[in-house]
Amino acid sequence: MDARWTPSPFLRASAAVHGAAALGLVATPAAWPWAVGALVANHALLAGAGLWPSSRLLGPNLVRLPDAAAQRREIALTIDDGPDPDVTPRVLDLLDAAHAKASFFCIGRLAQQHPALCREIVQRGHRVENHGHAHSNAFSLFGPGRMRRDIALAQTTLSDITGQAPRFFRATAGLRNPFLDPVLHDLGLSLATWTRRAYDTRTGDPERVYQRLADPLVAGDIVLMHDGHSARTPQGEPVILAVLPRLLRHMADSRLHPVTLADSLP
Repeated sequence: MDARWTPSPFLRASAAVHGAAALGLVATPAAWPWAVGALVANHALLAGAGLWPSSRLLGPNLVRLPDAAAQRREIALTIDDGPDPDVTPRVLDLLDAAHAKASFFCIGRLAQQHPALCREIVQRGHRVENHGHAHSNAFSLFGPGRMRRDIALAQTTLSDITGQAPRFFRATAGLRNPFLDPVLHDLGLSLATWTRRAYDTRTGDPERVYQRLADPLVAGDIVLMHDGHSARTPQGEPVILAVLPRLLRHMADSRLHPVTLADSLP
């Protein structure tokens, strides 16, 4: 990783717009409506980029696995919002039965409550990655200091518990702001989002969740599911437990190999 953080072209252009607008206000006060309009439009674009989880406008973002991993027919199953003492062990059993590996994006404060479960995830051959400490719904509104403290606390917690430092970070709901990329760079983390999601924290219909993930599922995809905050089926079962066996069979039938994000990279 480069020693210095380099802003994305979009952020450099944004800074240039701000500078030009400020200069215009000083040099030509009568042009203030145009300058203010440019600033408002620019902030709207920044906000839109942060609300678009797969956007790369604010910095690097792993949305799909590298071409080499896709050629190996690899796929990444990522599981968020745990560890959950009821759901996560059963997810691990399902993965073991299918000889599949996954990346678990764990919440730091929950890891503190269930450290043995985090260690079990790693002992079974999976990876624990960083999903922040508080998992705040206001994460995308954090300033750089608060954002860094939240991510760094989760990084220390998860590293100490598992003996394995997370390599990837995922923001709450994938929402972020321009402060995130330099924070991740300083902490040695890479942003990872997803190719396919099923909204399985809100949708308890197993068929709908399955179809959103499986149609069409292709090599190189990054799949998002949730062991924590999982919606319930009409029978009260966490929807991930109802969908995952069928999804893993579909992957096997399609000759797709579920691996961790870390294992998919050079």
